[in-house]
Formats: sequence, structure tokens, C-alpha cells
Amino acid sequence: MNNKERTENHSDTWPKLLRFNYEKYDAEHKAMRQKLFGIWHSYSWEEYYLNTKYLALGLLALGFKKGAKLLIIGDNAPEWYFAEMAAQSNHGVSVGLYSDLTPAEIQYIAADSEISFAMVEDQEQVDKLLEIEKNLPLLKKIIFWRYKGLSHYKNPEIIGYRQVLELGKKYENDHFGLFEENIATGKTDDICSLVYTSGATGKNPKGAMHSFKTMKYGSECYLKLDTISENDNMVSYLPPAWITEQWLGIGFHLLSGCITNFPEGAETQQQDIREIGPTMIFYSSRLWERQASSVQSRIQGADIFKKFVYRIFMPVGYKIADFKFKKQNPGLIWKVFYALGNLLLFGAIRDSLGLVNARICYSAGSSLSPDIIKFYHALNVPIKSLYGSTEGGALTGASNEEILPDTVGPFHPGIEVAITKTGEISSRHPGTFLGYYNNPKATAAVLKNGWFYSGDCGYLTEEGHLVFVDRLQDIVRLKSGEKLVPQDIESRLKFSQYVKDAWVMAGPKNEYVTAVIIIDNESVSPWADRHKVTYTTFSDLTQKTEVYKLMQQEISKINQSLPAGCQIKKFVNLHREFDPDEAELTRNRKLRRSFLVERYHQLIAAIYSGQNEVTLETQVKYSDGRIGSVKNNISIQNIEGAKR
Repeated sequence: MNNKERTENHSDTWPKLLRFNYEKYDAEHKAMRQKLFGIWHSYSWEEYYLNTKYLALGLLALGFKKGAKLLIIGDNAPEWYFAEMAAQSNHGVSVGLYSDLTPAEIQYIAADSEISFAMVEDQEQVDKLLEIEKNLPLLKKIIFWRYKGLSHYKNPEIIGYRQVLELGKKYENDHFGLFEENIATGKTDDICSLVYTSGATGKNPKGAMHSFKTMKYGSECYLKLDTISENDNMVSYLPPAWITEQWLGIGFHLLSGCITNFPEGAETQQQDIREIGPTMIFYSSRLWERQASSVQSRIQGADIFKKFVYRIFMPVGYKIADFKFKKQNPGLIWKVFYALGNLLLFGAIRDSLGLVNARICYSAGSSLSPDIIKFYHALNVPIKSLYGSTEGGALTGASNEEILPDTVGPFHPGIEVAITKTGEISSRHPGTFLGYYNNPKATAAVLKNGWFYSGDCGYLTEEGHLVFVDRLQDIVRLKSGEKLVPQDIESRLKFSQYVKDAWVMAGPKNEYVTAVIIIDNESVSPWADRHKVTYTTFSDLTQKTEVYKLMQQEISKINQSLPAGCQIKKFVNLHREFDPDEAELTRNRKLRRSFLVERYHQLIAAIYSGQNEVTLETQVKYSDGRIGSVKNNISIQNIEGAKR
């Protein structure tokens, strides 16, 4: 049965699709693979279904009611999928959270969403919930799926995953057929998930309500964009708390029947993905940027022959990519040179990244710079940027033949789009969210007559592609009259192997452009060693004169591609990395600009008052609970030749 038949028959909810795949494939076809302790473990569609079934029945035995909310916290794993399907099979709602949230952040969302059950990965997550459980009166049970360190816990509200499955099997004896009946009576308009926003604007996250209908619409958009089958391999790496992973990791997987693979962890991700050889891969823009920087860093440390090959053939790759973007035939000579480059360079790089078989490569989150898009296409990695949002749904995506480096593709068929006079992107379609949970005021501010007003700025090209510019509130009109788009410049800066993160601003009076640079320690440290630069700590390294000169060179390259008024005039190397635990970044690693302005007001004032140095005091929390402070002198440097 093809994907069209699958989507039209008995598939208006995710649990119905799970049951369909179970009946179609049973134990004969893999649904998932997970690497644990260096060994790959497989789950068939039968195992996926039965784990979901007995977990759902176990939840019912513990008192789970229709409409109840199940909080899910942990890294990507089959158990996360089982938990979400189990809650939804019981006519309940899943609420997924990032695993690195603090107890206070978890408490806010758990209270806001009125959760009554939680399923978490391990001892760390259990401890977080125990710390805040007194403030969550509706919380009945905490279920964990990794047992290490939890054997001595005697709290009555804590129970292990395997015990819940046993409860479910016993519950079935007295309620035979209940699970199947619950699946059959689920409706497409039932609310199935609360997906919380990132909080990038500096406000508390809000729970976007999605039904099976709105979720399925987003997943189907991608299924129509790219053909995929049960024989394809997909990587589940980004948190399912993110809406795009819900569309792809949950929905796309169920609709296509493909195999979802779970790497063991961040440390082994690259090797695990090489072993998988996925045909489809979805990363955040930040992760694609990091990989591009990593490749360039490795080339810098390579032997003379490899550097020579890189310098000779990368221009060939870029030329072939340009031919592709312009839909031109490269001609025989260029094809021959590229084939040789593929043999000596491009194939090896793709293999090192685990992208040898990748024919569907998605990027979402912050926009990728055209430079990074071109870099991957030079390697014959068909990466494309997607555009959508938690509230607005899946909106754009290009086929591999339509990819353009400076756009996020055309809108999916059937989506109504309007660009307002201020440049705001608004849309209306069946995948738009239903509103914010228990927050009608916030809903009314963005959802009007079915139209979602995104707060994002963009415009359409002649080809019908969307160019995403930035958040409207982040675009700055400089004194020169030109518009500053911080995210675009930040993305260009992060293409440098030596820049891990960047924050671009124009100061309190929009005078001129400056940048706060977070150097990439993995690249700058080897560079410093090669150039005999002595240093002690990361903080010390950031302030070395030689490192500042290196950053000046990198920024000057970027300035050459920027309008005169938008060129970076001054910059600092920050002594520390931005930290989501300190609210400087969202959990999907977007800058929280308003918070950064507040936190680093002293630094901003020093930059725009003409100072050459500023002393920043940072609080430090020691392991014994004591809080101290450390002072760091930060140099403020000019960029020679920058115009304003």
C-alpha cells in the first residue's frame, strides 16, 4: 500500500496509523533502531504497537483519564514515542519538554499545562520533578524508563516503565478490547499535543494546542515534498519537544513506515550516523553550521596534500552548485572535474558526516546563510531550509530541483499566504494551531479569522519562493537609513570555523553595527597551538591579541559582502559562551535578545561610549552551594576599513 492509500484509510489519528502499520508489517519490518552501549537494538512495528498498548493500559490502571496531560522529558528514544502514542491512544494529550530544562522551567510548563502524569528518562529528570512536586498538586505518578540509580527510591509516586507495562497486561484481563476501542473512537479534531514555544522573545513559553488534523497536515506537506518509503532510514536527533520533530519524527515516520534511528548520544552522534547511513536527516541550522565549521577546522589541521586537494576542488564544487541553482548544464569538462573531486574530496567529507546516502536534508530554526547552503551543495549534500512555526505550522519547502540558497522555498500547495504592509508573514491553512492553552488573550493577538500573524518578516521572489528576513521586532533601522538584519549577519559569521556564536546589534541609538563573538574553542585552540599562542583558560584565550586579530580578519571578510551602513564597526570576544541555563539562549539555541541586552547593558554602554575595555563581573556557583564572582577584562576592538 502506498503513502497515499495509507493517508486516506484509517489514518485520521496517530494511534490509528500505528495500528495500521502494526497490522501491515507486524514483526516482519523494523520500525526503530536504537544504539545503547555501542550495540544497535531493533524494534519491529509489533514491538512499537505492543509497548504503546501496555503502557496506555498501565496508565489507565494508574488513573489516567480522558483529556489528561502526560509530561514527557528525556533524550530521543523509543520510549518517548511509546509515551506519546500511549497518552493519545487514551484520548489524552502529550506535553514534551527539552531534557535540559531546569526544575523551575519544568514547573512553569507543568503547572501551565495542568499535567497529571509524567514519563521521564532517568534519575536526573526524576530528581527535578521531586524537587518541584509540592508545587504540582495535580501530579499523580512519575514513570521512568532508565533504571540506573533509582532502585533505592521508595517514593510512592515513582514507578518504573516495566512495572507499568505489567500493570497494563493485568488491566487488559478485566478490560479486554478497551485499548483497541479507544484507538477506534479517536477523532481527527481531538487535541493530541501541547507544543510549547521557545520563549525567544523573552516571555514565558506558551502551549500551542494541536489536534491530529493540524499535526497530520504538517507531516503530509513534507511527505508530498519528498518521496520516502518503509525502506528509508531517518535519524531522530532533535528533541521531539520541537514542533518540526513532531511533524517528521512522529508523523512522517508513521505515514511513511520508514525506519527511525536513535544515536546513542551527542558524543557518538557522528559515528552512529555514519553506521546508519540515513537517506533522510533533519538538523537544526545551528547543527549544520557546526558541522560546516568542523569540516573547515579539520582541513586546517590536515596534511599538505589534503589541503592542496581541498583548495583545488572546493571551487569546482561551488561552480557545480551554482550551475544547479541556475538550472544550467555544467558541461562535460566541469562534470569530469567534479567526478574527480568527488573521488578525492567530496565523497570522503560526506562519509565523515554520515551523509553518503542522504538525499533528503532538512534545516530549520534560525535561517542558514547562503554561504552555508552553497558549501553543502558543493559537497553534493542537497540541504534545504524549511520555514514554519509552532503556531503557524509547516509552511515552506523546496523540492531538490527547486532549491535556492537564499530562500526557504515556496509555500506548500493549498496554503493561503499574505505579506502585510509591514512585511509580516501571515498564513491560513488546516495545519494552523488551535490557540494557546488557557491563554485566549495571547491567542487573539496572533490568530485572527483563522489567519496566523507570525511576527516574522519576509517577501516573495519572482519564482514564488519565500525569503525569510528576521523577526520584525529584531530588524533595526540604522541612523544611516539602512535596515540591519542581525540574524543574517550572525549566520554569515557562524560560517567561520572560528566562530561558535555571534550576537549582532546596533546599540541603544542605532548608531552603527557591532558584534559580540563567541569563539569556537575546538577550532581556535588548535590554531593557537599552531601559532605558538600561550594561554591558560578559555577566558584567557578569548582576550589574546592574536585571537582578536584572527577575529578581525574573519569579520572583515563578512564586511565585504555587506552594505556599507551594515558593516560591523566594533566587536568584542566574550569571555564565556552563551548558556541556555542562564536564559541567554532558548533550548533550541536561539538568542534571547531582550535578555542579552539587559544582562550585558554594561558591555553595550562601553562599546557605544568609545571605551577600549570594560570589566565584567560574573557570578559563579560552586559545588558546595557558595556563590562567588569573577571579574574579566574585555577588550573592545575596531574593524579597520569598516564603513558606516
